[in-house]
Amino acid sequence: MTFQQKLDKVIDKNNSLLCVGLDPDLDKLPEKIKTQNNPQFEFNKKIIDATTDLICAFKPNSAFYEARGEQGIHELKMTCDYLRKNYPEIPIILDFKRADIDSSNLGYINYAFDYIGADAVTLNPYVGKVGLQPFLDIPDKGLIIWCKSSNKGSEEFQNLLVDGKPLYQIIAKNVATDWNKLNNCLLVVGATYPTELAEIRQIAGDMTLLVPGIGAQGGTAERFVKAGINSQKKGLIINASRSIIFAENPKQEAEKLRDEINKFRI
Repeated sequence: MTFQQKLDKVIDKNNSLLCVGLDPDLDKLPEKIKTQNNPQFEFNKKIIDATTDLICAFKPNSAFYEARGEQGIHELKMTCDYLRKNYPEIPIILDFKRADIDSSNLGYINYAFDYIGADAVTLNPYVGKVGLQPFLDIPDKGLIIWCKSSNKGSEEFQNLLVDGKPLYQIIAKNVATDWNKLNNCLLVVGATYPTELAEIRQIAGDMTLLVPGIGAQGGTAERFVKAGINSQKKGLIINASRSIIFAENPKQEAEKLRDEINKFRI
C-alpha cells in the first residue's frame, strides 16, 4: 500500500483531514510527565490514544527529539513503534525537512524509513530533483516537498521572482509535472498564506498538500480549506500541534477542529 492509499483510506474512515503534530517540547510538558523515564513518549502516547479516531495522520517533528540527543531519538522511535503496533492504519509523517547529495540522502532514507518507520517525510527542494532522486525513486513512501512555508519571513526567498513568477509557483509546477513520476510527491503550503495556497492548488491539480500553520500560528479553517480542497473534497493534510497537544482536553480540541474543517469541505 502506498502512502497516498493509506492516507485516503483513513481520511474516509475517520472523516478527517486533520493531522496532529507530535511536538512534545519538554519545557511545556506537565511536571508529572517530566519526571517519568520516557517523558516525550508517555506524553505522545496519551495524545495518540485520545485522538486516533479523529485524525488522518500524526506528524512528529524531529527537532523536538533531536534536541535531547540519544534519549530523544529513542523516544521518537518508541512513539513510531507504538503507532505501528497499535494503530497501523494511521500514517506517520516524519517532519525533518532534509535534503543533500545522493549518498547523504541514502543515510536519511535508512534513518527515516527503516529505523524510525515513517510513512512519509518532509523534504527541502533546494538541492533540486537530481539531489532528491534517491527519495523520488521510492514508490510507496510520501515525499512532502517544502513549497510555501507558514512562517513569517518565508517570502524572503520563496516569493522571489524567477522569469516573472514567484519561486514557490515554480517549485509547485516542477514537483507536480516533473518530479511526481511515481505519484509519491506532495507539497507543503502554509495555512497562513491562503492566496498562495489557492494558486498552488491550481498548479498542482489534485495533489495532496500538507498544510501547517493552523491554530497557534494563526491560520483559519474557512479560508484555507476553501482555497486548498481538491476535486475529491480531500487533498489536504491539515496539521495542528500546540493548539491540540497542550490543550486541556486534546480529544475535545481535535474533534472541534476536525468538525470545523469538515464544514468547509463542500
